[in-house]
Amino acid sequence: MNKTPLPRQFALDLSHTPPASLNNYLPGKDLALVDALRKCISRWQDPEHNHNTNALDQRWIYWWGPQGSGRSHLLKAISNAAADLGLAYFSLTPNEPISWVNLEEKIVSLSQDTRPSVITVDDVDQLDDRQVAALFRILNSVQASQEIYIFMAGSAAPNHLHLREDLRTRLGWGLIFQTQLLDDDEKIQALETAARDRGLMLSPEVLPWLLNRFYRDMPNLMALLDALDAYSLETKRAVTLPLVRELLQSGKNTA
Repeated sequence: MNKTPLPRQFALDLSHTPPASLNNYLPGKDLALVDALRKCISRWQDPEHNHNTNALDQRWIYWWGPQGSGRSHLLKAISNAAADLGLAYFSLTPNEPISWVNLEEKIVSLSQDTRPSVITVDDVDQLDDRQVAALFRILNSVQASQEIYIFMAGSAAPNHLHLREDLRTRLGWGLIFQTQLLDDDEKIQALETAARDRGLMLSPEVLPWLLNRFYRDMPNLMALLDALDAYSLETKRAVTLPLVRELLQSGKNTA
C-alpha cells in the first residue's frame, strides 16, 4: 500500500478542524455506544434529573477497539460536551502526568459536588504503574460519588489488558463497548460529512482514489482532509484529483 506522507507545512495545520462531537462522528456499528453517550449528555443538560436513576452503569463507560476506530474522537467529544455545558472535566492520558495530579487533588470535592463532573481516560492500556495506581483510586472515588462520570478507552477488552487484576475488574463495573472500524463506504460517508463541516467541496472521484492510494485509517485520512482544505485555500483552487496529486507530490519532495 502506498503511504504517501503529508507535506510538513500542512500536516499539523488543524485550524479549520471542527471540534470533535457526537454529531460529526459516523457511528457505523457503534450506535449503542453513541446512544449511551447521548443519554449522559442529556442528563447533564437537565439539572433536575433524578439522582435515584443515576446508577453506576449510567456514569461509567469503557470502550475498546483498534487504532482508527474512533476511540479518542469519542472521548474528545464527551469532554467538549462537558465544556460547552460549563461542567468540570478532566482529560487524562498517559503522556500528561500533571493532569493526574490535578484531578487527584480535586477528586474529594468533586465527590461531594451536586453538579455533574466528567473524567476521560485515553489509552488505558499504556498507563504506567503510577498511573494505574492513580486510576484505581479515582475509580473508587467515582464509585462512591453520585455525580462523577468517567469514560475510558483502550485497545482491548478489560480482561485482556496487561494491568493489575483489581483494576481490570473495576474497568468492567460499568458499560463496555467495542468500537468498530468503518468499511470503505462508511469512510467515504464520514469524510464527506467532515468536508461539508469545513465548507470544502470535493470532486466525486477524490475520496475513492484516496482510499485506494493513501492511508486507509481515519486519523490519517482526516489529517489529509485538513491538508487539502489548507492547500485549497492557499492556492484558491477546487479540490480535484490534480490538486490532490500535487499536494501529495509536494509531500514527497519535502519528506
